[in-house]
Amino acid sequence: MTTENDFTYMRRALELAAQAAALGEVPVGAVLVHENAVIAEAYNERETRPSALAHAEISVIDQACRKLGRWRLTGCTLYVTLEPCVMCAGALVQARVERVVYGARDPKAGAVESLFQVLSDARLNHRPSVEGGVMGEECGKILSDFFKARRS
Repeated sequence: MTTENDFTYMRRALELAAQAAALGEVPVGAVLVHENAVIAEAYNERETRPSALAHAEISVIDQACRKLGRWRLTGCTLYVTLEPCVMCAGALVQARVERVVYGARDPKAGAVESLFQVLSDARLNHRPSVEGGVMGEECGKILSDFFKARRS
């Protein structure tokens, strides 16, 4: 169920995605929230800092773990403008993020919905709740505009 806070945090993720686009990065922004407070935020830096850790989702997980002093991020919600890839979805499961809210679907690499369904036995793995499509049009537009400009 989408709340007003979901739109507030997703708008911030979109601002971060715009910052990434301005730097020539794929425009993905991520915000991690715990107890209604932003504890980490990031955007993709995969071109300027070529590393698996430069994905926006991985960066906020790392920041949040350090800030909270623990690796289990129970009680946290991730807001991200694009459906996370397989690597990021796996990291979200391992970090025990409780909820994932994303904007645009990623038909090529998105894995949140499918990966979380594979983990059907909750005793074996943590499964975050997922809500997709929050501000999906806006999130999709920033991505399509970015790639359209790169093809020109």
